[in-house]
Amino acid sequence: MVKYNRDGDLIVSCAKDQIPNLWRADTGERLGTFHGHGGAVRACDISFDSKRLLTAAADNTVILWEMETGNKIFTFNHPAPVLNCALAEGDKKFASCTNKFMQIPAQIFIWNIAANANDMSSMPLMNINIGEDRQVHGVRWTSLNKRVLAYDNVGCISFFNPDSGDLLETHQVHKKQIKDVQFNREKTLVISASVDMTAVVSDATTMRELKKFETDRPVNAAAISPIKEHVFMGGGQDAQSVTTTSGKSGKFEVRLFHMVYQEEFGRIKGHFGPINTLAINPDGRSFVSGGEDGYCRLHHLDQEYFDFYKDEEVAEVNVE
Repeated sequence: MVKYNRDGDLIVSCAKDQIPNLWRADTGERLGTFHGHGGAVRACDISFDSKRLLTAAADNTVILWEMETGNKIFTFNHPAPVLNCALAEGDKKFASCTNKFMQIPAQIFIWNIAANANDMSSMPLMNINIGEDRQVHGVRWTSLNKRVLAYDNVGCISFFNPDSGDLLETHQVHKKQIKDVQFNREKTLVISASVDMTAVVSDATTMRELKKFETDRPVNAAAISPIKEHVFMGGGQDAQSVTTTSGKSGKFEVRLFHMVYQEEFGRIKGHFGPINTLAINPDGRSFVSGGEDGYCRLHHLDQEYFDFYKDEEVAEVNVE
């Protein structure tokens, strides 16, 4: 996973090498590393004030770090490898998820985060059992922390009450496994990426499908631009087949679509393995992608990108 902080001047990346990295978002210079995990780091999240970092790993832990020093603040132990973590608005809680592991069912955990490490507990506030036939791949908090969103291996997005653990509703958004879910800046729209070769933009409250983007490759990551009506998508054929495939035929480009017209207007090459993660800078002027090839690629969008569709927009305004 790659993640920008709220100000857009820092990037955190995490991968199978067990060491999350902190980078400058303007130059790509590495500022530091976070040492402490004993397994592949699957996900990360950054606090609103950029002072704390949360990382989830296959070593059955979620670690809370001090961003400036790289020191551990607290370790949250889980009964199984942790797939994802997400801070709640206000940074007072976070959610994490694990899949079925031996006799332990797939679960979502809700944890409390205190201002002082001495006040934190290794016991979660809530355990939510998912069931035998379902695997959860990620969790997100909806607006104002009203619900916890979970996406799974059968193409469903489910909503849970974070206080009671009750399942509120489930929506079949895709036909196959969902790999990524991201909100737009206002959290009114949600975009989901799936191995069924589609990305879907839905209303974040009702989950009504608004737009569907169909491709010829599995979609592993998708994001909505904060300043333009554009969608960024990345993916590629399965990693196990990549060794016999060239970068061109593997289809590892980042693809740019207009969110309203649903037409593809650009591709950005560079990776020679499937793209696993995408994040757009909060200012909308750059983005970073992470791939199975072991690289994070930082892209600063040029003026041509910002001028695109300008003629159409002016024409529409004149007609009105």
